[in-house]
Parts: sequence; structure tokens; C-alpha cells
Amino acid sequence: MADLPPVGHKVTYTRTVMEDDVIAFAKVSGDDQPLHLDATFGERTRFKRRIAHGMLSAGFISTALGTRLAPDAVVVYLSQQLRFRLPVGIGDTITATAEVTAVDAEKRILTLKTDCTNQDGATVISGEASVLIDPLAPA
Repeated sequence: MADLPPVGHKVTYTRTVMEDDVIAFAKVSGDDQPLHLDATFGERTRFKRRIAHGMLSAGFISTALGTRLAPDAVVVYLSQQLRFRLPVGIGDTITATAEVTAVDAEKRILTLKTDCTNQDGATVISGEASVLIDPLAPA
């Protein structure tokens, strides 16, 4: 059975948000709001530019959890609380960080502090997740 990561264990995932990412996310999610796709529209908003979907950056947290936290097990999302603090633009480099804050070894459930920061170190998303670490069955 795969060991559980201990309290304090951190994982990260970094990605630069590209034009193609925003277009693909709009297509897959169905969220084609002009704020994300139309530069002229974006200039007329409080942001003065197009911004990426908040859930696109939140997806980077999912990547950190699903691919980095317990690579020899299956990580199953149970919950995710998010607070969107700053907009993310095309060309911003986002680092998602997940840090284990509590471990329920009997239930194999972890609680994690989850944050996304931009290239300037500013927090764009903060939150908390709960995941189940499910061991793989023997091959």
C-alpha cells in the first residue's frame, strides 16, 4: 500500500498561460464569455484586458495533486475551496502549490492548502482541498 505524504509535504506545477490554452478551455468548458476571448471587450472591463478563465488556473492545482502528490497511487478529489484574488492574463506564468496540512491515515484522506501564484509572486488563487489517496491494486 502506498505511503501517505506527511504534513508539510509540498508539490508544485508551473505553466505559462498561452492563447491556445484559453481558447481550448473555452471550447472544452463551453465558457466563451468575451472577457476571455475578445481583446476589445476586455479593454472595456475593470481588468482593461482579456483574462484567462479562473478555472483554468484552478486546473493547475488539480495537475499538482493528480500528478505530483502521490505518483504511485490514485488521487481522488473530494473537495476544493477556491478564492480568486487576482486576474490571470495570457502570458502569465502560474505556479500551483499544494501543501499537506492534515492527514487522516485511517481514511487515507489528506487536507491541503492550495495556492496559485503568478510570476511576480502574487497570489492569484488561494484555497483548500481534500483528497483521497487510493492505492493501486497489484497488476
